Amino acid sequence: MNHDSYPEAYIRRILATVKRVAIVGASANPARPSFFVVKYLTEKGYEVLPINPGLAGQTIAGLPVYASLAAVPGPIDMVDVFRNAEAAMGVVDEALALSPLPKVIWMQLGVRNDAAAAKAEAAGVMVVMDRCPKIEYGRLSSEISWMGVNSRVISAKKPIQQGNRVQSLGIRLEN
Repeated sequence: MNHDSYPEAYIRRILATVKRVAIVGASANPARPSFFVVKYLTEKGYEVLPINPGLAGQTIAGLPVYASLAAVPGPIDMVDVFRNAEAAMGVVDEALALSPLPKVIWMQLGVRNDAAAAKAEAAGVMVVMDRCPKIEYGRLSSEISWMGVNSRVISAKKPIQQGNRVQSLGIRLEN
């Protein structure tokens, strides 16, 4: 896999098929990107599993925090790495020790470890590096363009509300 550029269908397939997402390096600080990703993915219907050994037993955004991937009951579909590139190999090793294996290792923006990616792919796990699932979800579901970002159209028209949430098309696999 060329990790410099991902086909849209590859990202779309991942986001449309995974259900349980472990976020390694999740933070309880609402100002941190990992906290916002936990909340966002939860609101989009994913079962999010925050992983942070320093916060194990507590909650992040109302979700129980686990000390490690191994501490999570049941299978994990995707491991989202919110750690630095040097720590990515350790996270991949921990993920590859799980049974069943996760389907995806996703490394956040700024996180790229080609050796860790090669190891995961050799075990049959899909890999995404230097991308954010929240941003990719927003882009592929067209939520980003609703806000005028990347659409070259700025509008004062309010997005359609559904309860206390803004309308969401979600991610669909293209036929």
